[in-house]
Amino acid sequence: MTAVQIQAPAVDQEEMRRARSQRLERVGRWVVPLAIMVLAIWLWDRICVWNEIPQYILPRPGVVLQTLYNDAGLLFGSLLVTLKITFLSLLLAVIGGVGLSVLFAQSKWVEMSFFPFAVVLQVTPIVAIFPLINIYVDNQTAKLLLCAWIVAFFPILSNTTLGLNSVDRNLRDLFRLNGARRWQELWHLRLPAAMPYFLGGLKVAGGLSLIGAVVAEFVAGASGQSSGLASRIIEAGYRLNAPRLFAALILISLTGIVIFLVLSLISHLILRRWHESALKQEG
Repeated sequence: MTAVQIQAPAVDQEEMRRARSQRLERVGRWVVPLAIMVLAIWLWDRICVWNEIPQYILPRPGVVLQTLYNDAGLLFGSLLVTLKITFLSLLLAVIGGVGLSVLFAQSKWVEMSFFPFAVVLQVTPIVAIFPLINIYVDNQTAKLLLCAWIVAFFPILSNTTLGLNSVDRNLRDLFRLNGARRWQELWHLRLPAAMPYFLGGLKVAGGLSLIGAVVAEFVAGASGQSSGLASRIIEAGYRLNAPRLFAALILISLTGIVIFLVLSLISHLILRRWHESALKQEG
């Protein structure tokens, strides 16, 4: 009894220490990055003041925020154009990537025949492909959409194909012993098993589709009322309008962060009830 009474407080203290460490980690996960970001912005502002840097070279953060507010109509209108290309290309990448992955999973000959072409398409820089697209495609929106799709397509294709091919062999044998047809095995076994891989590829493709849309606008040199954020950056650079250039860059960065967070939330909501990665996060 004495030994138990002596050891019990030690166990309680250990649990309290562990709980306190977990609370600090949860708080620090948000506080530390925010503190570093605030410090970086303050240093940015002080460097501009201390070195008397002209506004057309490096504007102060307050000037950038004021420009973002003053030019909100112009910048957010361009953002909508970029987002349209981003989400349409992501949708097409999902449809094409998942569809082709299913074909690959059904036939090794199809995978061996067509997967190398997908790899070639991925590793070839979009700036090298665009001159051909510019020759064969007349519609400007279709050009941008095709460029962004090429960038976003491969992560979904490769991740989903990996997931479909990573099913437990014992489970596949069990399905076949019970007389399951090929489409039943695909629907009830392979697709659920590939879901975490697909969602991982989707998070990567979401950011790449935004990058692809912006890069496509740069390469295409799109301009006019229907132009996206990349055109605003090019225009601001030519006019030495650094505040608007920085405002557009910040808007693109914030948009990419929001896309990643939304896709991460979707992934967590789908996987939280059954997949180990989401269960660990909730624990």
